[in-house]
Amino acid sequence: MTMLPPADVQMPMPVFEEYEPAGDCACAGCARHRSLARTRAIPLRDGGHRAARGARRALLLATAAGAVLGGGGGAAVAVTDAVPGAVALDPVPGTAALDDPGTPQGGRTPLHGPKGGPVGKPGAPAAVRRIDRTTIITRAKLWLEAKVPYSMSEYWTDGYRQDCSGFVSMAWNLGTNEWTGSLDKFATKITKADLLPGDMLLFHNPADPSNGSHVVLFGGWADDTRTHYIAYEQTRPTTRRLATPYGYWSNATKYLPYRFKGVTSGLLGNGPAQDPKPGTSTAFPGANKFGPGRTNDHVAHLGRMLIDRGAYRFYPKGPSRTWSEADRLATQAFQLAQGWTGAEADGIPGAHTWRLLVERQGMDIPPTVTGAPGPGGVRAYPGASVFRPGRSHEAVAALARQLVKKGFGTYYTTGPDSRWGEADRRNVEAFQRAQGWRGASADGYPGPETWRRLFA
Repeated sequence: MTMLPPADVQMPMPVFEEYEPAGDCACAGCARHRSLARTRAIPLRDGGHRAARGARRALLLATAAGAVLGGGGGAAVAVTDAVPGAVALDPVPGTAALDDPGTPQGGRTPLHGPKGGPVGKPGAPAAVRRIDRTTIITRAKLWLEAKVPYSMSEYWTDGYRQDCSGFVSMAWNLGTNEWTGSLDKFATKITKADLLPGDMLLFHNPADPSNGSHVVLFGGWADDTRTHYIAYEQTRPTTRRLATPYGYWSNATKYLPYRFKGVTSGLLGNGPAQDPKPGTSTAFPGANKFGPGRTNDHVAHLGRMLIDRGAYRFYPKGPSRTWSEADRLATQAFQLAQGWTGAEADGIPGAHTWRLLVERQGMDIPPTVTGAPGPGGVRAYPGASVFRPGRSHEAVAALARQLVKKGFGTYYTTGPDSRWGEADRRNVEAFQRAQGWRGASADGYPGPETWRRLFA
C-alpha cells in the first residue's frame, strides 16, 4: 500500500544504495569492474555483474517513481504495509534486508585446515551425524555472533566455506562443504506444516546453479499466520538472522522445505555433536550454577534463551554472565507463563525449566497488558501490528514521547498522540538510521530491537 504524505509536510529525498559486487566474484563483469573502478564507472551497455545491473535498474525505476509521486515538490516516500500479524525483527545493525540473496556459491569441497589447505577429498556424501535441533541453531548462532563475512572462496576457522551452503553444512555438522545441488542428499523433503527449527529451505536452480540458488536455515515461525519465519543465512555482507516471508523474498514458491536425516527429536548427551561453545550445552548444568553470586557462561546462555521467549523487558543491557535480579525475574516470568506457582515459580531454573527453554517448548512470556515498563526498565514490545497507519494504541504515544526524549521528534508538528502516522514512521526511521541501519532495516516500523534501544 502506497501512502502519500500531506501536502504541507516536507518529505526528504529517498536514499538509494547501489549494490557493489564482492571482490572475490569471478564473473567477467566483476573482473572488469575491479580493473576499471579507479578510472571510470562501467556503463550499463558494457555488462558487469548481473546483481549490479539489477540494482542500477531498480535505482532508476525508484527515482522515476519518486519524481512522479512527488509531483515536482520533492520525491515521495513509498511505504509498504507489512503483512498483518508479522513480527518485525530488526537485523544486525548495518545489514540491509535484501530481497535477493545475490550470493554465488562454490561446489562440494572438503573441510579446510588452519593453513587454508583442504583436509581430505570430497567423495560420496558421508554418513550423517546425529545432532539435536538446539545444537543446530546454536552452531548457526556462532557464525551470527562472529559476523562471519560472506565469501564463496574463503573458509572460516572451523573449515567450512563462507557461503550459504557452507553455512548449512556447518550448522548440520556434515564434515564436508556441500552445495545446493547436494544438500538434499542429506535430508528428506517435508511440508511447510512440518517445519521445525533446524530444517532448511532450499532453492536449487538448475538454470543457474552457482549464482541463482540459495539455502537458509529455518529458525521458527515469526507470526501466528505462518507468513514469516526466522531465517538464519549466510549472505552479504555477513551472517544474518531476519524475519523473512515464506519461502523467501524472491522465487518464494521454489524454496522447498527439507529435514536433516541426522536430526534427533530429543537431546543428546556429551556426544561430538554438542555445541562447541563452552557453557552453552543443551544438558541442564545443575541448579547450583544459578543464583546470587554465580558467574558463568550458563547464566548468560539462560538470559539469551529467556530473551528469545519474550523477556526483552528484563534485560535493558542484554544478558550477563553474572546472576542478577533480572535473571530471577525473567526466569520467574517464564515459569509463571507455564501456569506454575509457589516453589515451582521461584525464579531459579530447574531441569524442567531448562528443558522447555532449550527445546523451545511451553508458553512464551506474555507482554505486559498496559505496556508499562517491566522490572528491568524496558517496556514490553507490543507487537508490529500496533504500528500501522490509522491504528491507535497507548504504545504509540509512549514511543513518540521516547523519540522526542532521545532527540528524534523532528517530524512532529503537533504534540505526539496515540494514533500512528507518517510523522511517527519518519522519526523512527531517523532513529534507525542513527543506529547505522539502512534499506529495509530502517523502514520506520519499530521491531523488538528498535523498541529495546529506544527504551533502554
